[in-house]
Amino acid sequence: MKVSLFVTCLSEMFYQNVAKDVVEVLERLGCEVDFPRGQVCCGQPAYNSGYRKDAQKAAKQMISSLENSEHIVTPSGSCAAMFKEYSELLKDEPAWKGRAQAVADKTYEFTQFIVNVLKIEDVGAEYPARATYHTSCHMTRLLNEKEAPFKLLKNVKGLELIPLENSYDCCGFGGTFAVKMAPISEQMVDEKVRHIEDTAANVLIAADNGCMMNIKGRIDRKGKPIEVKHIAQILNTRVEGRI
Repeated sequence: MKVSLFVTCLSEMFYQNVAKDVVEVLERLGCEVDFPRGQVCCGQPAYNSGYRKDAQKAAKQMISSLENSEHIVTPSGSCAAMFKEYSELLKDEPAWKGRAQAVADKTYEFTQFIVNVLKIEDVGAEYPARATYHTSCHMTRLLNEKEAPFKLLKNVKGLELIPLENSYDCCGFGGTFAVKMAPISEQMVDEKVRHIEDTAANVLIAADNGCMMNIKGRIDRKGKPIEVKHIAQILNTRVEGRI
């Protein structure tokens, strides 16, 4: 099965190892992965901030870069969800609307693709740790993917997954929200960190690099001994090291 990786801005700039783990897991599961070089930002920051024309420009570039792909996979639920907005974003441009929908229909978040397309729930990972999982807002509420990460994590050998209280609450990142509403965002991420601490987990797992960056930043500032890992890093690990 041929897969095009949409790496996302945050993976490219801050979490390159996450992108590598995504590729390694997909290849191990039998996928042929390529990387269309024309890809840019999905346009979500501009779209969420009301800059519709800028978001349209980004959307058109992404559509042009990825429309010939068989499947599009990304390590970010929020970016995958943004692709689903392209058809509405370009609704007044008939030449683009259909192309936008075609791209959206073959775009998947990483765990969503493994579980729902590849039909695999056990990737052979082993990660002995006490962990909890943060559910990102865009992935659960806009992409409507709630089960795939848990189906994969329950089959990771040695992983004890502890439920996170108020897991549905936003971590406070929200793209530009964390910049525009910093005091409110700080209160939100502080509450998230308190709930993580209450689980006594030594690892927080997430499926969105934006949430990871925000929560890890706060954990580090508070000096808490909690690791923050993308789910791809967990799925690409065994006791003796990287698979």
